[in-house]
Amino acid sequence: MSSPITPGSITAPANASAAWQRWQKGYGVIQHSAETETRVQALAEKLVAAGYQPDADTVYQKLAYLDRLTSAGLWLVVHMTYCNRVDISGAALSAQDFKASPEGHTGGTLNMVPAYAAYLTLNNLTGQTRSWLMGQGHCVAAIDALNVLTGNLHPEQRSRYQAVEGLSRLASDFYSYRQKPDGSMAAPLGSHVNPHTAGGILEGGYLGFAELQYAHMPLPGESLVAFLSDGAAEEQRGSDWIPRWWRAEDCGLVMPVMIANGRRIEQRTELGTREGLERFEEHLQARGFDPVRFDGRDPAAFVCALFDMEQALSAHGEAAQKGETGYPVRMPYGIAETVKGYGFYGAGQNSAHNLPLPGNPRLDARARELFNEHIQPLWVSPEELEWAVAALNEHRQQQRPTERDHPLAMRNPREPGIPTLPWSQNKVSPMAAVDDFFRALAAENPDLRPRVGNPDELASNRLTGVLKDLKHRVNDPESDEEAIDGHIITALNEEAVVSACLANKAGLNLVASYEAFCVKMLGAVRQELIFARHQKEVGRPAKWLGFPVIATSHTWENGKNEQSHQDTTYCEALLGEMSDVSRVLFPADYNSVLAVLPSVFTERGRISCMVIPKRDRPCVFNANEAETLARHGALVVDEDTSAGEEPLLLIANGAYQLSEAIRACERLRETGTPFRLVYLQEPGRFRQPRDPLEAAACLTDFERERLFPHQMHRRVALTHMRPEVFRGHLHPLFPQPVHSRVLGYINRGGTLNEAGMLFANQCSWAHALAACADVMDKPPGKWLSSAELAAVEGRGDPSVITRGLS
Repeated sequence: MSSPITPGSITAPANASAAWQRWQKGYGVIQHSAETETRVQALAEKLVAAGYQPDADTVYQKLAYLDRLTSAGLWLVVHMTYCNRVDISGAALSAQDFKASPEGHTGGTLNMVPAYAAYLTLNNLTGQTRSWLMGQGHCVAAIDALNVLTGNLHPEQRSRYQAVEGLSRLASDFYSYRQKPDGSMAAPLGSHVNPHTAGGILEGGYLGFAELQYAHMPLPGESLVAFLSDGAAEEQRGSDWIPRWWRAEDCGLVMPVMIANGRRIEQRTELGTREGLERFEEHLQARGFDPVRFDGRDPAAFVCALFDMEQALSAHGEAAQKGETGYPVRMPYGIAETVKGYGFYGAGQNSAHNLPLPGNPRLDARARELFNEHIQPLWVSPEELEWAVAALNEHRQQQRPTERDHPLAMRNPREPGIPTLPWSQNKVSPMAAVDDFFRALAAENPDLRPRVGNPDELASNRLTGVLKDLKHRVNDPESDEEAIDGHIITALNEEAVVSACLANKAGLNLVASYEAFCVKMLGAVRQELIFARHQKEVGRPAKWLGFPVIATSHTWENGKNEQSHQDTTYCEALLGEMSDVSRVLFPADYNSVLAVLPSVFTERGRISCMVIPKRDRPCVFNANEAETLARHGALVVDEDTSAGEEPLLLIANGAYQLSEAIRACERLRETGTPFRLVYLQEPGRFRQPRDPLEAAACLTDFERERLFPHQMHRRVALTHMRPEVFRGHLHPLFPQPVHSRVLGYINRGGTLNEAGMLFANQCSWAHALAACADVMDKPPGKWLSSAELAAVEGRGDPSVITRGLS
């Protein structure tokens, strides 16, 4: 092993050549190519010229420390996969030191160690804490290992993993599957990036979403290093459009780096071949990127590449702002060439993905020998590691936040000013309320960067004012609705446009899509909801401003486009998420939309699915009623209990369902049948809470009883959703299934108008009355004519029912 480097040697002028030679020798498996040596010399000159470092020797010394930190990180990652115990003396481990069932995404994790260690070191070399993002979240052990070694931790990990035997506890906790009495994980550690991960902001469980989000994340003056997956590059092409969206005026600097290790789980990727990598480089160049290939096995090569990429993009952005060049600017893109699992046995093989050794070292003597043999070059003495950490951890001296508290991890925009708009009394599109409100909101809060995600047609979805004010972002405007600095991200790729808003946690966001197409957004939205929920559970709730993902042009009014456009899956899926982070709202008219939007945009760490009609609808609710709906989630719309009998309870959920229920109630009143009609705008508030956090977002039993009295046994509901989903989530509202019916979307459709859709799915006003008769054990002829009954029973002319509907 090389002689120890002491902190005092960093500034000793006499050791100038020794500093270079010490770094040049590398450490363990870490070696430096002639090309990297040249880049390091250039880096040192730039850092000194810019005043970041006093001399080149200091840079070389810190890069030598980086080698040792990287090696220690590799060493610890392998222990996390295989071991229950860590011996910091470097002694060989025996059988009982190994796990009975080792687990870990070891190969990709090993590749991430030099990348993240280089990120930490670049921050030290320039005195700036950049943000970081990792698309391949299953490589979290690299982050956790280096965070533990450097002390960059949240309190729960600090107390557990920096105590005596802390490294052994870290290894033992990794994939331990141990649980607390409530069923949650016992260890503050996960298989993917999670809220315990210091600085973690994205789980990275779905490969490809980091690629779609990183350009929209940092604000001007901030920098973001985005670690990306070569497997995701093959699967997700929306990331090709990043140069189309980046503007120096409202975007911070971004440094995307692909870890090109050439393998998926069980096969080589196209980028794992020389020809494939060259084609990918050409592909990037054709789409506005400047690819930079470098040695992904060498942490110093990462430092050089990241620094040069940041400097280049900064220069490109300044030139564009001065009008010297146009958009899109050339976007630097790093390609870190490596082999999967570099640094340990099995590198480059399929087995490197998970468990590179040929057997379990606890049971297999040969595997144990290979472990001890290949772990030895990675070991760093505790004394030398301590010096390395001290030299690279100078946050206090540099007066900068730790990487745990990088800008993106600390997003907490100010409370926005909320505009006051007039209520409506006219028949008007409920989407017009969104248009009016968001225009006014963006105008009143110009410092909160707006983003609008649009995979469809804003004009068709009644957001013409938003389009006029905020404009499509394009490189070459062709109309008044387009602008180079537009705030509307438009692409026929739902994942890309919703990701622009999920990434914009410093500002105001709005997403609107055809309901059927929202399903393609579900993975990205759900990943965000899960992360926000976990943040609440560990006591560090997300503070970004909430926003709506609006499902409009929805199932009941999209019959003209066939059944592919008739899909209620999105709201149903989000109703399954925890209600304290996921609201599902069905405002029925302009006023109910307007009343609920202030809470949607001021809540923190919560995404609202809003199902809103785009066609003109009557204003059913006045201002007071709309505000009551917004507060409580439901409202008694009408009732007639004068007959003294047990009233029939009707529940409507959805704008068109409310209209049908109102018409059904007219027949009930005409025949002297007592009833109560309740509109259910926010169904999640009436569920049986699944834990205390969700209970805070739900109404109490007393409040529920006030709207849905238990003595009203006979109940009929009309829902926008599939009836089984509605009934299942809201089973407390249907305590006696034999006396309740739920009507909704039953997967019937085609080229139909609204009335035809309602009839086809057996949830028209007439079907509702037939259901009322069923739960009351009375003949439907009391409320339906013979012709109407024949139509409901499938024997007559549907137009008897559909005439004049909607």
